[in-house]
Amino acid sequence: MISTKKDIDWSSLGFGYVKTDYRYVSNYKDGKWDEGVLSTDETVTLNESAGVLQYAQTCFEGLKAYTTADGHVVCFRPDLNAERMAQSSARLEMPIFPKERFIDAVVKTVKANLDYVPPYGSGATLYLRPYMFGSNPVIGVKPATEFQFRIFATPVGPYFKGGVKPISLRVPDFDRAAPRGTGHVKAGLNYAMSLHPIVDAHNQGYNENMYLDSATRTKVEETGGANIIFVTKDNKIVTPKSSSILPSITRRSLMYVAKEYLGLETEEREILFEEIKDFKECALCGTAAVLSPVGKVVNKDKEIVYSMEKMGEISKKLYDTLTGIQMGRIEAPAGWIKVID
Repeated sequence: MISTKKDIDWSSLGFGYVKTDYRYVSNYKDGKWDEGVLSTDETVTLNESAGVLQYAQTCFEGLKAYTTADGHVVCFRPDLNAERMAQSSARLEMPIFPKERFIDAVVKTVKANLDYVPPYGSGATLYLRPYMFGSNPVIGVKPATEFQFRIFATPVGPYFKGGVKPISLRVPDFDRAAPRGTGHVKAGLNYAMSLHPIVDAHNQGYNENMYLDSATRTKVEETGGANIIFVTKDNKIVTPKSSSILPSITRRSLMYVAKEYLGLETEEREILFEEIKDFKECALCGTAAVLSPVGKVVNKDKEIVYSMEKMGEISKKLYDTLTGIQMGRIEAPAGWIKVID
């Protein structure tokens, strides 16, 4: 397939929606999925009583396509996105979209939108949003019986403005009504419940919220849109352990990179907020955030400052190694890279 890149100023892209040419659509009815198609229609038409509108029966994933140093277009670990979406679907009483079909749909969507995959070195990527929702009318409190699975693509720049410039977090006075990762569910309802806190944080001059556990409000969990990692003074990589945070693919990958590529000790454990002042680095990680350094964390009258000038030394090594793997500059572990074109 011959690809001619769209006339887009890739370097100025933010993390927003840009309509692309094709999206993937498959419908579930009478106990089975149809074959699925690529569509040029970006609209979704639903009955006013659709399950997704009445009871928020929906879940989604997020992954990216990249142009590598040698000119290939690839995706990073889409098999894990398929597995996580299957976990979410099961928890929300939705049918599983098979792993093989999920990966095939990702490949088809990227291939159909190759002109929108940003060039290597531009700092931009093609973000993919697979999602599923209950589509038939439901009025009693029960699961839908018909569903739609879709994937759309949009070229994006950095999630946080300023790229890898350190950001600020605050610990809000209130909890999210529902953590985004409860029971390994990544669902639109859970994210919606964090919208008010993030808007409030932005209004107060912070980039994000650092949430503590709702039971004791003493342990670090995650932010509204990313997991958290810390670096100790002896260069150990530490990340919170909790059943209510999202099982991040990026975090799992970074912990592997830290141990196997950089020879660093790693640990997943409960982290008390009181101890984060003793760490030397903090960063957010996720598909959108990649690895974004945290410059300071504010909790009422307590302010913990790491560095507001630049990414920490260890975080930078993690970032460079992970993005090097994703962009083809560093050899990837077996199965991590799905070559598309």
